[in-house]
Amino acid sequence: MSFDNIPPALIYIYAYAGEYRIMSNKLKPRSYAITDGPDRAAARTMLMFGDGGLSPEDLDKPIIGVANTWIEIGPCNFHLRRLAAKVKAGIRDAGGTPLEFNTVSISDGITMGTEGMKTSLISREVVADSIELVSIGNMFDAVIALCGCDKTVPGTVMALARLDIPSLTLYGGSIMPGNFQGRDVTIQDVFEAVGQHAEGTITVEELDDLISKGCPGPGACGGQFTANTMATAVEMLGIAPLGSGSVPAVAEEKDNEAYKAGQLVMDMLANDRRPSQIITRKSLENAITSVAATGGSTNGVLHLLAIAYEAQIPLTLEDFHTISQKTPVLADLKPGGQFVATDLYEAGGIQFLTKRLIEAGLLHTDELTVTGKTIGEEAAAATETAGQQVVRAVNAPLKPTGGFAILRGNLAPDGCVIKLAGQEKTLHRGPARIFEREEDTFAAIKGGKIKPGDVVVIRYEGPIGGPGMREMLGVTAAIVGAGLSEDVALLTDGRFSGATHGFMICHVAPEAAIGGPIAILQEGDEIVIDARTRRVDVSLSDAEIQARLEAWDPPTPRYTRGVMAKYAKSVSSASEGAVTG
Repeated sequence: MSFDNIPPALIYIYAYAGEYRIMSNKLKPRSYAITDGPDRAAARTMLMFGDGGLSPEDLDKPIIGVANTWIEIGPCNFHLRRLAAKVKAGIRDAGGTPLEFNTVSISDGITMGTEGMKTSLISREVVADSIELVSIGNMFDAVIALCGCDKTVPGTVMALARLDIPSLTLYGGSIMPGNFQGRDVTIQDVFEAVGQHAEGTITVEELDDLISKGCPGPGACGGQFTANTMATAVEMLGIAPLGSGSVPAVAEEKDNEAYKAGQLVMDMLANDRRPSQIITRKSLENAITSVAATGGSTNGVLHLLAIAYEAQIPLTLEDFHTISQKTPVLADLKPGGQFVATDLYEAGGIQFLTKRLIEAGLLHTDELTVTGKTIGEEAAAATETAGQQVVRAVNAPLKPTGGFAILRGNLAPDGCVIKLAGQEKTLHRGPARIFEREEDTFAAIKGGKIKPGDVVVIRYEGPIGGPGMREMLGVTAAIVGAGLSEDVALLTDGRFSGATHGFMICHVAPEAAIGGPIAILQEGDEIVIDARTRRVDVSLSDAEIQARLEAWDPPTPRYTRGVMAKYAKSVSSASEGAVTG
């Protein structure tokens, strides 16, 4: 047997039961190093372990990593095992060998308001790191990543951007809305009911009834909160199949989307279609536009900055502001609007929203997607459900400009984010109420100690100071539930949930833990927030601010060992995406 005329990169020698075969490894550009040749006998033995392992025929095929963020803790990712089975069937039927592996997920809704919430943003990095690590270690030829809860969506995309092998992400879909007293409800309503109960406007029996109905099955939180915001964004980015994300978690069609995604990743492998061809400056601008147009989560800013970093594409906070200012809010979605994610699906889905944004001239239509078609070509097939009210006409938006803005000032020299969707207020002036952590703030709100006009300041909750940059839905929902959303502002170096609404400012940078000006605020200092002029300032002279900064001492780190300490030592500013790479 001679291999003299075969290029070394195409020699595939496989020995089993005395049989040697020569095969092209065009579709095994990486895994051949794990599976091929006499030297890999031990690896093949371990991959072929008895009835549970692979066959010789399986090892002849491309090896496709199926990264699953399944957990049984909460509804968001609970159904991903079901979808993974469909994905793997699609891969097998298209000629590949799927190998599923798991990574982590943290439920924001469950950990909210506790020390455990500090792990949420950290989990984004662990998701990305672990998918990258397992994929490199096993030399997968392609990867498909299943995601559901908030941080798993950007975490999977970050990993795919790093790997830059044929790959895509598949979102598990939204939960169905619950029904309480004749109206649709989401987890947002449950959080806000805590404040209502504290104010005495609902009974404990009503609260218990709402608790039992807020999450009626599997799927991610139902409004245009962080998970659905990012699902929309990654489809506009092109790294997820357009229209796949808006299909609800429990819909039969979701299984079909999973099967098709398995087949699609094999097509990407055959055509060597990679994230670096899909994630571009223009496709990132499309993703930002989708966040602005849907009144999406402020976390979209943080996560798209992180994805851009991993794709090695320059992107700044000012880019977000520029796009938001020219993008009207067209989707009437919770938390600022009326409808939930399943309503958007019934109206025509994310693909219809994309078509509407193209009609408005707001998207770059020639950007490549995972299917090999452009975003414009994919959106052309979208249909609008007659009589739908979820997505507004271009000439009748909910707001003329996007759902967020970037502010700066002597309290946020490096920037911060304010969510504007669902409210008309643009100016607030009031005394600072200082809290060093979220729990103390929540107690003060429940205890009636926050008054109209106050500016609630929660500091030392940033990426380093937390560490982990907790979301504050418990606090923001308590403010809404107490009837103070129009009269109280909130300022923090931490994060907000996608379910947050009201006059709330987050991601203040530099953060308090590294001596950002928010660290030197004192009780009663006058704070002025003006979204029109893009300013957030304390009414102090530069000299007074400098004197306070010189007298400031950094706090003792809350964690000195383990994953939390590692994160605090390596994480960047929120203004740069809070990345650790």
